[in-house]
Amino acid sequence: MDYTKILNKRIQAVPPSGIRRFFDIVSEMHDVISLGVGEPDFTTPWRYSDAAIYSLRQGRTHYTSNRGLKELCRLISRYEERFNVRYDPDSEIMVTIGASEGIDLALRAVLEPGDEVLVPDPSYVSYMPCVTFAGGRAIPVPTSAENGFIVTPEMILPRITPRTKALILPYPNNPTGGIMRPEDMRRLASALKDTNILVIADEIYAELNYTDEPLSAFASAPGMKDRTVTLNGFSKAFAMTGWRMGYACAPREILSVMLKLHQYTIMCAPTAGQYAAIEALKSGFENDFADVKRMLRQYDRRRRLIVDGLRNAGLETHEPLGAFYAFPCIKKTGLSSNDFCVKLLEQQRVACVPGDAFGPSGEGYIRCSYASSLENISEAVKRIGRFMEQYR
Repeated sequence: MDYTKILNKRIQAVPPSGIRRFFDIVSEMHDVISLGVGEPDFTTPWRYSDAAIYSLRQGRTHYTSNRGLKELCRLISRYEERFNVRYDPDSEIMVTIGASEGIDLALRAVLEPGDEVLVPDPSYVSYMPCVTFAGGRAIPVPTSAENGFIVTPEMILPRITPRTKALILPYPNNPTGGIMRPEDMRRLASALKDTNILVIADEIYAELNYTDEPLSAFASAPGMKDRTVTLNGFSKAFAMTGWRMGYACAPREILSVMLKLHQYTIMCAPTAGQYAAIEALKSGFENDFADVKRMLRQYDRRRRLIVDGLRNAGLETHEPLGAFYAFPCIKKTGLSSNDFCVKLLEQQRVACVPGDAFGPSGEGYIRCSYASSLENISEAVKRIGRFMEQYR
């Protein structure tokens, strides 16, 4: 069998995830403190799990509608109002297998072969490959620490061509911790208003905001709701990564195409997980999202510890205002991002992720997740300080 003649060449050409490749090395080592995992270290609050278990005991083990349980869609609609946008639960919301499925569905719903998608660089590792898988061409938009790692009209407009179909807008950002404030959104919305470009707003970290100003959905910016697909879910803020519960909100014309893809490939999100998500939102509305706020307070303490520790170690570190990642610059060492991470792992048993795993502009940086215990973070930054002594 000549597999080169049957496998998709476009997909074969995409390299494996830089994160997974690096953690294959980590998995073979012992006594490692990991600052690499991009998921909460908190256990899912028991009341959410109990709701899923109860649903199983009640025999709720069958398919739901393709769109998801009606009660969950209604709660999602109410939840999005926290971010100043209103979606019709009957026609503008669907439940997905994590926000990741939503990214794939949105891109496949709109891209024709050769269409271009603007992608902030650095950003989450899946965006550019998913554009390629959908037949499109990802166009990196380099960002920098100088402006908080956000995209601006001045960066976007020169890169728009007749083939530009969409812009991915991932804020709060993984890996940089950058956020877009309402005034940043308004400026970008004004620049896009006379185009026909769709915005795919990945807002999975929307609750993880360390500023005094509440964040808004990009769809809430003037004129943007009709041209934005909003993606969110329960993985990060609700500590439910393994449940794979996400959702997409979009104009009904777009959502109907996304739903068609979902119908033929997935059928529906897991039923028990949907009941857990219902409980997460119901109890959240009842107690002012106390579980989310409790975890956010812990993340904020860890954020201060890791940023101060990295700076004390001699690494210039942008202030992360969202998500749970620090993104220190390691250029002063003269090492590449990959070499820095490998040497740090070998010499001090601390695992971070090379910044270039998130795009070319990530070279010269490393990603450090502070979704870990205060004890682990404290020890990790001490070890990083010892590692940096040879480069002072």
